[in-house]
Amino acid sequence: MFHLIRRFLKEERGNTLILGAFSLMVILGMAGLAIDGSLLYMTKSKLQKEANASVLSGAMELPNTEQKVTDTVQYILNAHKDPSSLEKINIEMGKKVAVTLKKSVKLSFSSLFGLDKVDVKAHSAAGLSAIGSAVGAAPLGIDESIPLEYLKNYQLKVDSSDSLNGNFGILALGGPGAKTYEENLLHGYQSEITVGDIIDTQTGNIAGSTRSAIQERVNGCSQPPGEYSMRECSRIILVLVYTPYNYGGGQMKQVKVTGFAYFYITDPMSSKDTSISGVFIKRTGLGSNVEGSKDRGAYSIRLTE
Repeated sequence: MFHLIRRFLKEERGNTLILGAFSLMVILGMAGLAIDGSLLYMTKSKLQKEANASVLSGAMELPNTEQKVTDTVQYILNAHKDPSSLEKINIEMGKKVAVTLKKSVKLSFSSLFGLDKVDVKAHSAAGLSAIGSAVGAAPLGIDESIPLEYLKNYQLKVDSSDSLNGNFGILALGGPGAKTYEENLLHGYQSEITVGDIIDTQTGNIAGSTRSAIQERVNGCSQPPGEYSMRECSRIILVLVYTPYNYGGGQMKQVKVTGFAYFYITDPMSSKDTSISGVFIKRTGLGSNVEGSKDRGAYSIRLTE
């Protein structure tokens, strides 16, 4: 009898040791998988952020050249110290840029089971949409009925002499008066304007205020004339695209905003000028898309599928 009891106790201790060893292996295995899983998750998250950043920056150059898009994407990856992660880039000029990034991750615990490394991928795409709401517009506009050819010279009138025939004119953003107008022309109107807004026109000839503001903008751009693709240049202004809204007493009193356009000032104004010389350009900038906004070459950027 005593012999059977001793044997039972010995077997129980042996089973406990086996069960304890097995449990320890399970715990270590779970910990190892958690470590490898966390490493893969962090790599994927970092790679996705790099992909998003690269396409958002690259999309800024979609109105320019394919080489600039590619160079910008690679510049962002270099800045993240991950230049070799770019596996594929697809560019549709004027529309969209997409990238696929790939990185091999060396595993720790999983290597015990023959899985030494795993390829992690991230995909992202960004596209252009016509700006329908923005801050910083100049108090100038163009009627949506005017045919717009990019890089062709236009004259934006700054008096009322051609406000009906040419449909160029000055706008009273934030209220009338030469001082308000000049401040907005220099720095952009600091309230948001959205497609559908009704804007008052500015009356009278304020060419003097325009000349000084335009001269300051021309002097403030360090880039050579004609460098339309430069990101920072005070020669470039955001103007409104509109349709006539309220006409009375021989004057266009109000207009309705239908979109936005970018205008590059080519020359300073002379003492006799009553118009601003320049060209319309395609460009990306700050703003958001609004359904129904006219596409006049002013684009915002957003992540797409």
